[in-house]
Amino acid sequence: MEKQYNKKDLLSRAVKDISIKKGMKVSELIEAMGNVGGFSAQHMVDGIEILDRMNKDKDSYNFFSFTANIISTGLRGMIASSMKYFDAVMTTCGTLDHDLARAYGGKYSVGSFEVDDDRLFDMNIYRLGNVFIESKEYGLTVENYFKEIMSDIYKSKDYKKEYSPSELLYEFGKRMKDEKSIIRQAYLNDVRLFCPGIVDGAFGTQLAIFSQDHDFKLNLLRDELVLSNIAFENKKTGALMVGGGISKHHTIWWNQFKGGLDYAVYITTASQYDGGLSGARLTEAVSWGKVKEKARYVTIDGDATIILPIMFSAIDMF
Repeated sequence: MEKQYNKKDLLSRAVKDISIKKGMKVSELIEAMGNVGGFSAQHMVDGIEILDRMNKDKDSYNFFSFTANIISTGLRGMIASSMKYFDAVMTTCGTLDHDLARAYGGKYSVGSFEVDDDRLFDMNIYRLGNVFIESKEYGLTVENYFKEIMSDIYKSKDYKKEYSPSELLYEFGKRMKDEKSIIRQAYLNDVRLFCPGIVDGAFGTQLAIFSQDHDFKLNLLRDELVLSNIAFENKKTGALMVGGGISKHHTIWWNQFKGGLDYAVYITTASQYDGGLSGARLTEAVSWGKVKEKARYVTIDGDATIILPIMFSAIDMF
């Protein structure tokens, strides 16, 4: 059925100019932006309201999904500190790589998008957008820290020989010391850390190497059954999703089996016009039953490194 529009309702909210004042609080700025009627700004304000309601709804089981790229930036510590506000995290193997590297003292440097990548290659510098990482600060650092922790797990009296990804990451979090670590904070706050693509990165490569000469198996399907139980045992669910790919899809995929998400906020820079999931608006997820028709949801177009700190500050998450 075609949606019916009422002219009076469509023109009910007037656009108001923002007045910037010296010493203005973030919350005051967001309140003023609520009547801007401006493009992504309005969507961000709507997202703040939804995220606030989602976190205050004690009946809602809430997911936080994000891609690895932002973990190379200064958002890592902020995301780690936000673990206590969610019930489960869905992310990619790169998150584990960056989190381990930085927890072990790996230095990441502010770089530039505009640089000669041939010269960086000659200098053994990796470029991740405008973040520079010396090769020894990434691969070898991840490998060394992985070996240190995995050896301790293997030698422990509670070693089980077979782990799901989330069970293994729980053991890693137990042994990590960096309080800005996402893996560590997930453990401390009893947040289930899911990584469905755990073999797609340095962490996964190390797991494969470790399994060659140790009695160790990784059971990927066990986590899928946990996610299935979450979907069927919780009448209400919500999700804050940053970026697309496997982390976003795994979140919305399992929620379709309970009729869809009740709350959903999605931040993306991707275009929807190539038909890819990363650019797919949450309205498209409604057609699949992954987000409820009557859910509170919004897609925010923009850079998460700008948007996410503002959103978290506005709802006083810290």
